[in-house]
Amino acid sequence: MNEDENIIKKWGLLRFCFRMFFIAVTVLLVVTVIKEYSFIEDILDPSYFILLFVFLIDLLIHHINTTVRLKNEQTQAELLHLRSQLNPHFFFNTLNNLYGLTIKNSKQAPEVILKLSEMMRYTIYQGEKSSVTIKNEITYLENYIELHKIRYKKSVLITFNQDIDKTLTIAPLLFINLLENAFKHGVETLEEDAFIKINLTNDAKIIYFSIENNFDETKKNQPKGIGLTNLKRRLSLLYPKKHTLEFTRQSNIYNVTLTISL
Repeated sequence: MNEDENIIKKWGLLRFCFRMFFIAVTVLLVVTVIKEYSFIEDILDPSYFILLFVFLIDLLIHHINTTVRLKNEQTQAELLHLRSQLNPHFFFNTLNNLYGLTIKNSKQAPEVILKLSEMMRYTIYQGEKSSVTIKNEITYLENYIELHKIRYKKSVLITFNQDIDKTLTIAPLLFINLLENAFKHGVETLEEDAFIKINLTNDAKIIYFSIENNFDETKKNQPKGIGLTNLKRRLSLLYPKKHTLEFTRQSNIYNVTLTISL
């Protein structure tokens, strides 16, 4: 049992003793009034209201602490649910591609297995943490990009600028939805000349992440999935009033910028 738990238990015992003492004093005061024991009433009257005030403050603090604790538990439960929705279709698609590669005895199959296992391990174990290093997030994104390059038979120009302090920490799996959409709604709609430009930078107070991609304007828009809704909700829970998420479109070029205050 650590020191914090000992303090909590001690305060819980003190609170219990105080409440029992207050109830006893209340009963004594009521009996005093009924029996008209004026000398006891004179002793208790000034101090009783002080005890009453302290008692009410204690109840208020206890109520606030309980409310905050329940809110935190609900938030954590919601975050776990949101994280569980990340990337299942990507893993299924990659496994299908892996199946095709193994049938053809492709030399790329071991590489796909290794990168896929690294991504799944990261999603399961690192994804449960409250924060991870930027370096680990970058590795996750790079594995995702490499797996997509193996999938596509067409040429795709992908640039990833990483002018950032890689020791910074951030909540896990915040960038992957935006990268996934760049492939899904951009690269997959084009037969040639597809590109994705990724920038990840920081200054003293803010992390900047942006993705720019082109797309085929003649293709019918694909129905929106839960990815962006999921991301917006996680950002609102993890970085309330400490983030911005902006979308811009010029002709056949789409740009998304996410900023997170440190």
